Amino acid sequence: MDRRLTIKAELRAQQPQAETPEDDTQQPQDDQQGKTISGYAIVWNSPSKDLGGFTEVVTPNALDNVDLSDVLMLNNHDYTQVLASVKAGTLTLTPDEKGLAFTAQLPNTSFANDVYEEITSGNVDSCSFGFEVNDGGDTWSKDDQGNVTRTINQVKSLFDVSVVAVPAYDDTNVQVDTRSYEKFINKKKEVKKMTEKKIIDPNDPEKNHTTEKPKTEVRSFEDYIRSHGEMRDGVTTQGASAVIPKELITPVFQLKTSRYNLAQYATVKQVSAGSGTYPIATSQQTAVLATKDELAQMADINANMFTNVPFDVKTRAGQIALSNEVVEDSEVDIVGEVKNQLQQLVDNTDNQQIMALLAANFSKVSATNVDDLKKIYNVTLDPALSKMWLVNQSGFNYLDTLKDSEGRYLLQPNPTAASGFSLLGSPVVMISDKLLPNNTDGTFPMIVGDLSQAVAVFRRNQVSCQWDKFDQFSQGLSVIVRNDYEVIDKSAVVNVSLGTPAGK
Repeated sequence: MDRRLTIKAELRAQQPQAETPEDDTQQPQDDQQGKTISGYAIVWNSPSKDLGGFTEVVTPNALDNVDLSDVLMLNNHDYTQVLASVKAGTLTLTPDEKGLAFTAQLPNTSFANDVYEEITSGNVDSCSFGFEVNDGGDTWSKDDQGNVTRTINQVKSLFDVSVVAVPAYDDTNVQVDTRSYEKFINKKKEVKKMTEKKIIDPNDPEKNHTTEKPKTEVRSFEDYIRSHGEMRDGVTTQGASAVIPKELITPVFQLKTSRYNLAQYATVKQVSAGSGTYPIATSQQTAVLATKDELAQMADINANMFTNVPFDVKTRAGQIALSNEVVEDSEVDIVGEVKNQLQQLVDNTDNQQIMALLAANFSKVSATNVDDLKKIYNVTLDPALSKMWLVNQSGFNYLDTLKDSEGRYLLQPNPTAASGFSLLGSPVVMISDKLLPNNTDGTFPMIVGDLSQAVAVFRRNQVSCQWDKFDQFSQGLSVIVRNDYEVIDKSAVVNVSLGTPAGK
């Protein structure tokens, strides 16, 4: 949970009113019903103090769809000192055009009375809020001066708002500097001005024999001749050559490659233990009910209702180290890009394990023409299966040339299929030749059947970690998955060698 100080919180205390306002001599009763405090827990678009190399702002829409019904007001983020509660009706939170306004009715407790007196005297005038950001709910930017800003666009949860004397940061939060908040907020950013260049400058003391400070930089006649009098923004000269400033690369260029995870076609089960058996209803049920005479004992069903698929979870992991120099000096979110690549490694692992099971555990047949494919589809496989065709690029190209006896192409358009085509009424899924390479005899590999009945993926856990390696001034990133891949029904799919082997 992050905690942030709210600058310009406008924290104020309202004096309790006497029961008879006309009587100026009457003292307020010791009734806390009139002791309230109000202010702003969050101020939109107001820069924070330096949070260790960056500042932070909260946008006006950051609290959209956030549940505020269970937010507490605390004293210095101390959950043992609750000042008010939305649920109890003693705390009101109202987002407006300026920020998140609050009004809190204080309880009649010693610490609440102390807080009220501190606010009344002006000793305490700041607020803070504890929150968690949604995944992807923040963006980062850097201006021309190198100032980095984090923008909170969507808050996931708001835990508390607090009255604070100084900001409270626990060990999980970034470290902050000791500059005063007002000095940081009111500090004006230096504006980088373009330098005006002239051939003759009347304000140069060396040329006009005056002591007046020059107002502009004099451009030498040599530079003028070298550039033919042309000036370009951001171009400087050294010697006789032009030095072009380094280009600022913002997005990471992504090469277009096929991305898929074959686990989406298998049966995926979340398990709570590292090993065991998972009962799966069998598709080979052939038993029937026996005839029973009146009042006779019912016969036992001689059938296996379930297939107990054993699983044994294995841990697969990888890590990478990024130097903080690379992270800080890069114009792009290098850490985010690396995390995307780590997720691709998880998908690659699923694909490799599933393909290994399909290649080693299921029957293999050959098909040299359309009639062979129809026999596999209609006879070899159970008609109850939800069939699909899994082919590589080369196999898809071969299928795309096949025609039936009436000259019609075998592949038919199907907008719902991954490849956009269907074969004999079932969708075709095309994957790369790298994942499913051609057979050594020149035929094309094809897998047909119901992958959800053939392969089970048992998922135990997936963890992504990020940590600081202080001794190397770097960051470590890792991904750990605990999965197992098992066969369910060996008759659910068939491996097909499509085409005529080379040399025949």
